[in-house]
Amino acid sequence: MFMIFILHLFAIQLNAQRLTGNDSIDNIIHTHIRHTPFYKNSQIEVDEEEILKIMDALPAFGVFKDNYFTTGIPLNTSIDRNSADAMFQISIRHRLTRSRLPFNTFLYLTYTQKSFWDIYAESAPFRDNNYNPALGIGKYIIHNNKFKGTAFLQIEHESNGKADKDSRSWNLISLSSKYFFNLQFALGFKIWIPLVDGEENRDLIDYRGIGTFSLNYITKDAKWWLSSDFNPRRGWGNMNTIITAGFKVSKNANQYIYARFYNGRGDSLLDYNRYDMNIRIGLCIKPDFGSIF
Repeated sequence: MFMIFILHLFAIQLNAQRLTGNDSIDNIIHTHIRHTPFYKNSQIEVDEEEILKIMDALPAFGVFKDNYFTTGIPLNTSIDRNSADAMFQISIRHRLTRSRLPFNTFLYLTYTQKSFWDIYAESAPFRDNNYNPALGIGKYIIHNNKFKGTAFLQIEHESNGKADKDSRSWNLISLSSKYFFNLQFALGFKIWIPLVDGEENRDLIDYRGIGTFSLNYITKDAKWWLSSDFNPRRGWGNMNTIITAGFKVSKNANQYIYARFYNGRGDSLLDYNRYDMNIRIGLCIKPDFGSIF
């Protein structure tokens, strides 16, 4: 499994290099988006059709969420070979159509897999694997002939593939959006209508809530990427929080030295009602900061 994950990360990076014809997928974004007037604060009027052509010309396949391999320790319990672990995530997306559906929308698929690996325990078993495929319809947000972000409507499924009392699963219809204030700061949100079908996790929404919002900031030299995700859950002031920091190892690549702090409940489907606070470090392949997804 570990080798499959490493090969997957290598394939994404290799694919990005082939797509650009230069060093990385950053060059496509930099050329087609960051150098176009509609992406900047001081800009001239650009025809909406031209914006759609540029966005549709971007690669259909790529990184969706962070793809990372990390190891870490708990901060709310004793540290030993059974509480320290490894965690990795694989996340990809593929745009199925160009933005030529009604209302200039487009179809896309995403797949995210998050795995919790007790790598230091005897026999190093996988504690839980969470599988999250989705089908969605997206639309570019264009205001006054300026590209501002994207809105998404999705049908999603998430489960851990286990049976009997360890089975966890749910379905959701979600609405999300990503909005760029400028080249350094982006805001996102996601709300969902839950359809919980798992017999062993009927109260999942008490710990996962019905929405989340995120903040993303990248430094001017694109070396540091800081992000935070906040997921309110049942009870006043209760919040699942993820804070990450990434340092770019090379100007012409999208690999980062990565740190992830988690505080809350529901990070793992199997242990969705357990309180966890931990910190993990590792390597991460990120989408470009200007990615529409």
